[in-house]
Order: sequence, then C-alpha cells, then structure tokens
Amino acid sequence: MTHVTVDIIRREHRALSAMLRAILLLLGEHRRRSTVPDLAALQAMIFYIGEFPEKLHHPKESRLLFPRLRGRDDKLDAVLDRLDRDHASGGHALRELEHALLGIQALGDPTGRNAGWEAFEAAMRQYALAYLEHMHVEETEVLPLAEAVLGAADWAELDAAFGANRDPMTGYEADEAYRPLFRRIVGALEKSGGIGSALEAFAGTAQPKFTDPRPHGG
Repeated sequence: MTHVTVDIIRREHRALSAMLRAILLLLGEHRRRSTVPDLAALQAMIFYIGEFPEKLHHPKESRLLFPRLRGRDDKLDAVLDRLDRDHASGGHALRELEHALLGIQALGDPTGRNAGWEAFEAAMRQYALAYLEHMHVEETEVLPLAEAVLGAADWAELDAAFGANRDPMTGYEADEAYRPLFRRIVGALEKSGGIGSALEAFAGTAQPKFTDPRPHGG
C-alpha cells in the first residue's frame, strides 16, 4: 500500500529533481556555446526552490515525519540527523546562490562569460548534486522504514499535512501570485534554442498549471 504522504514526497522529489537538472542542463548548454543564460530566469528557478521545496516540503519532513522514525535504529538516527542538517542549511545555500547572481548583475558583465559565471556554475552544480543525493537517501532509506513501522494514526496526520502542499510543479493550479514565475521559467526553457535536453528533464513531472488570461500570441 502506498500512502498519500509517500506519493506526495516522491512527486515533489521528481519535480525538484527536474528543476535542478534543468538548471544544470541550461548552464551546460550555454557554456558549450560560450553564451550566458537569462539571468532573470535563473533567479526565478532558484526562487522556486526556496519558495516551495524549502518552505513546504522540508519543514513537514523534519517536523512531522522524521520524529516518528527516531529511536527505531541508531544508524537511521544518524541518517536523519544528516538530513535535518541538510534541511537547516538549505536556505543559506540558496541565499549564497542568489547572492552570486546578484554579484554578476551588479559587479560583472551579465552578458559575457567571466569568473563570476564560472563560480556560480560550480556552486550551483555542487548544490544540485548534493540535493539529488539527499533525496535519494530519503527515498531509499527513510520512506521504506516509514512504510514498515508507522501506524494508521501516524499516516492520517501526515497525509493531512502533506496533502496541504500546493507545489504547482506537482500538478496543482498555481496561485495567481506565482503564475508569472512559472511562465518565466517555462518560457526560458522553451526559448533556449536547441536545448531540448532541458525540457526533457521534466519528463514524468507535471508542467506548472495555470489558466493564462492573456490572448494567444500576447
């Protein structure tokens, strides 16, 4: 039996994984061309990570799921400690990436490849790969134990909490305030000329949903 919480966590992992891989593919494609990607689009993609996975996904794992699993196994407790540290440091890491982009904009030439871009790309790659490994550990070590040991009352509370998540990348209708954000992200990928590989990173995930009030072609 697959519980609602487990399904939501996995869908949110797929969405975040797709976003991270799309960022890396975008950066890699522009590096091969000796060009630079849309700075505003990169800022929007990083903002998404902070606004949804960081604010919605991680707190529920650390505050609701992980405490129910502690004390079951010393080795797993050490894993949960590391995952909690990752969650706690995630916001700082994102602010560092945002600061790097601001530095490129304020101090460097955002239209040309320079040391600022190289440093940002290295930091973004390190962040993305660490995040992907973090999610792999959760899915291979944490979720199987949760499915094995938690009872009906635990799942009822968890399902209600995780079911309240409204990440548009997992198929929900985006709130009005976030619709321009997802238009910018999807538009940047679609306009990146020949970067089909970035769009393919979204395979298996729901494209952000919103009802676009603008006329076609507007």
